Amino acid sequence: MPLLLHLETSAEFCSVCLSEGTTILASREGTERFTHAAHVTLYVEACLAEAGRMLNELSAVSVSMGPGSYTGLRIGLSAAKGICYAIDKPLIAVSTLEALASAAYELRKEEALYIPMIDARRMEVYTATFDATQKKIKDTEALILTENTFAEQLKNNAKVVFCGNAVEKAQTVITASHADFQSLISVASHLIGPALRKWHAKDFADVAYSAPFYFKSPNITTPKPNVLNKIMNGRNI
Repeated sequence: MPLLLHLETSAEFCSVCLSEGTTILASREGTERFTHAAHVTLYVEACLAEAGRMLNELSAVSVSMGPGSYTGLRIGLSAAKGICYAIDKPLIAVSTLEALASAAYELRKEEALYIPMIDARRMEVYTATFDATQKKIKDTEALILTENTFAEQLKNNAKVVFCGNAVEKAQTVITASHADFQSLISVASHLIGPALRKWHAKDFADVAYSAPFYFKSPNITTPKPNVLNKIMNGRNI
């Protein structure tokens, strides 16, 4: 059974997990928001120490690739790449949405559509649709939640499980009786199922060139002309 290290830094809280097969050997989850850079390597060391394992015993490292926090994703992927380079082991890239869908399925193992949702502020979410085998049947997209947003998935009266950190606001507009809601926060243990599937399929990411899946580009603004002119002229603003 593969010994896998899982890093989850796409959300507010940093999380690390060490698993052998489907068994969790050790895990650490942060309680402070957006402290990934300070804690991710400490959590890795703590998990290895608790399990009595060495870094070079790892079979691979899996990391949540997004969508999610721009800074968090970069920190997690950089840490995962550094470990993979150091011990010459494969990198497994896991979609954050797939990890949430997999976690929701494992809770009840029901035949249903699984729709993970990541809060993108206001009424917008990042989402995708998976079946009970965890096959993606609708690609990742950014949507504004309304009563009709998931009309296609809900039209056949089959059970639909909405999961993730945006379900509370989804419940305010989705009222179908066959809709189920599971509030889930992204944690490293959610990566185990998808990472194992990729391990057995030898579906590894490129350690040198892999990049986080931001889905949307960062919202970077440019200075107003008058402010920029003052800066260029060395004036005090």
